[in-house]
Amino acid sequence: MTARRLPWLLLGVLVLAQIAYPLTTGTTRARLTVAVVLLGCLLSVGHALLTRGPRAAAALALIAGGGGLAIEALGVATGFPFGSYDYSGQLGPQLAGVPLVIPLAWTWMAWPAWLAATRLLPPGVGRIALATAGLVTWDLFLDPQMVAEGYWRWLGDGPALPGLDGIPISNYLGWLLFAALVMTMLRPLGGAAVAVPDAGDEPMYALYLWTYASSVLAHAVFLGLPASALWGAAGMAVVAAPLAVTLLRQRSRPPVVPAT
Repeated sequence: MTARRLPWLLLGVLVLAQIAYPLTTGTTRARLTVAVVLLGCLLSVGHALLTRGPRAAAALALIAGGGGLAIEALGVATGFPFGSYDYSGQLGPQLAGVPLVIPLAWTWMAWPAWLAATRLLPPGVGRIALATAGLVTWDLFLDPQMVAEGYWRWLGDGPALPGLDGIPISNYLGWLLFAALVMTMLRPLGGAAVAVPDAGDEPMYALYLWTYASSVLAHAVFLGLPASALWGAAGMAVVAAPLAVTLLRQRSRPPVVPAT
């Protein structure tokens, strides 16, 4: 097996684990949740290492993982910037009130969101904004699902999106703040290679599109969360729809025949 095929293998295992999620309950589901996040983080950091090198992988882990732990610890302790919340003990070991798996989730989805934006837009503010949106809108699926499972809870009564009662809008504003910071810092800390699409990025595009499509289906059909299915479908489509169209157009182009 070549190194470039490893992300596809990890993606396949991740997909199988996520398919199994609705079939489990209780402690088994919580453990499967942790396993999925670990696989996702390994996939993203491993892909960054294989395609962009150690600097890019280290930057991703430091900014999204280390930064994610720091801002989550701040959030649990002070309520800023997400709102007042706390975690249950179902997601494994904690540090400063934050399950260690949580910053790995930031790392998991930050990388495909960044690469999708890199594929769609040239360097600049627009790319950073699109990558930020690509990560933030994922939480329209994530938070309702995890709150429904009891993995964390919100402690205030702030305004919420229609149908997503109990999850304050401040949560999404906090995501927006941190996601923008991650996407702004990734290029200068990760090096020039992270700013250029790579031929090996297709597993990450597939990861982003799979996350979108499977989340819509799971929330609408298997998890009984129709409101988050609608919000997530509309939100993540900002990145997922143009990415899918771009990839389909690329595949439909006739091959270039060299002149003889």
